[in-house]
Amino acid sequence: MTAMNKNRVVLRIAGMDYAIRGLEPEEYMHKLGIYVDKKMTEIMKNNVKLSTNMAAVLTALNVADDYAKAQENIERLMNDINGLKEEIQRIKAENERMRKENSDLASLNNNLQLKLVKTETELREARNSLEKLTKT
Repeated sequence: MTAMNKNRVVLRIAGMDYAIRGLEPEEYMHKLGIYVDKKMTEIMKNNVKLSTNMAAVLTALNVADDYAKAQENIERLMNDINGLKEEIQRIKAENERMRKENSDLASLNNNLQLKLVKTETELREARNSLEKLTKT
């Protein structure tokens, strides 16, 4: 991308205007400028004796701190996500095992019901035969 295609914005940070160019959308660059201005203004209000350069360095350190904490948070969240993915896989495997067990038990139940019907039929036939024998 050439310089002609870059977005150009003017940002006001700590009372000074800065013209910047970048590939990012203008809204994004303004958002960054507002963030840096807020941080720097906060630092300068807390210590009015700071030069602009010193305030800029402290602002950079604060932003670096925010970035490092955000990275740590991302890493912790990624670890949480990975742990949850593993838990989901474990639950899916357990669910599949239980489905198979349920299917096996349903099949066993059907076989036992058939056996029961067969045994009841045999018992009925035996009773009928016994009745016939005792009547004669």
